[in-house]
Amino acid sequence: MHLPTDLINDELKIFETRFKEAVRSQAPLLDRIMRIIVKRKGKQLRPMFVILSAKLCGEVNEPVYRAASLVELLHTATLVHDDVVDDSMERRGFFSTYALWKAKANVLIGDYLLAKGLLLSLDNNDYQVLHILSDAVRKMSEGELLQMQKARSLNLDEDVYYEIIRNKTASLLASACAAGAWSSSKDETVTEKMRLFGEKTGMAFQLKDDLFDYASENVGKPTGNDIKEKKLTLPLIYTLNNTDKATRRKIIYIIKNNNQDKKKVEWVIEQVKAAGGIAYATEKMNAFKKEALEILYQFPESPIRQGLQDLVLYVTDRKY
Repeated sequence: MHLPTDLINDELKIFETRFKEAVRSQAPLLDRIMRIIVKRKGKQLRPMFVILSAKLCGEVNEPVYRAASLVELLHTATLVHDDVVDDSMERRGFFSTYALWKAKANVLIGDYLLAKGLLLSLDNNDYQVLHILSDAVRKMSEGELLQMQKARSLNLDEDVYYEIIRNKTASLLASACAAGAWSSSKDETVTEKMRLFGEKTGMAFQLKDDLFDYASENVGKPTGNDIKEKKLTLPLIYTLNNTDKATRRKIIYIIKNNNQDKKKVEWVIEQVKAAGGIAYATEKMNAFKKEALEILYQFPESPIRQGLQDLVLYVTDRKY
């Protein structure tokens, strides 16, 4: 599955320039760190969603580039803070900024990125876009905290899981699409439609991520990682709710007490496969994908609509 970069090549180049300007700092150390962050950016899925959503609903203008920069600033801030929370030494195949500058600097770097994002919008009176994205940051924090709380008790039903991922992952993608749509259309109905499209896509995105934990191919994150971190994802939730009492007890015991034991984690993965947890999560992922595409198909057919469809398919068919 390919990324529809060819449709927005010029816009992405302009966005990159704007983003570099947005993170520039007068403090030499901060500026050095920002240059590293810019250099190591990922696939830029979120700015793509902003720009394509804007193009679907109107013309790409300066507010659209600011919205894309704000989304990327906030996303990067959350990644930088996540590395501290997860004690993570690696990010996208390189040392993380946390590995290089430790927790104190990293918390401040994340705060700096958040402040830069707020100012970018406020300096240009982009209040509605700031509102859309501040809401996402609130939800992301709530989702993470709810997940931490539930990981302790290990009792989780499917609805709570959806609430966690809707907040933790889907809210930022939903906001990216809404911010793009609003920046080019100023139309509340269209903006809400695109927000919902982004949310459904984000749900499918997170389910795909959860499935990677059970994949045998090399997917860029160690298999069984979520189990080691006591994260309850849908394949596991389904298994715990659809297996006999003894197996359920054993799985819970391993997750709580032997989650670093490779052999035992592999046994849990086998139980999840046998119980149909993977098939079930795949089915749910495809259902969210279908809902996202149904919203998208309410817009007239165009190369841009096709580009957004390709992005949705990329999110659910990616190999890492």
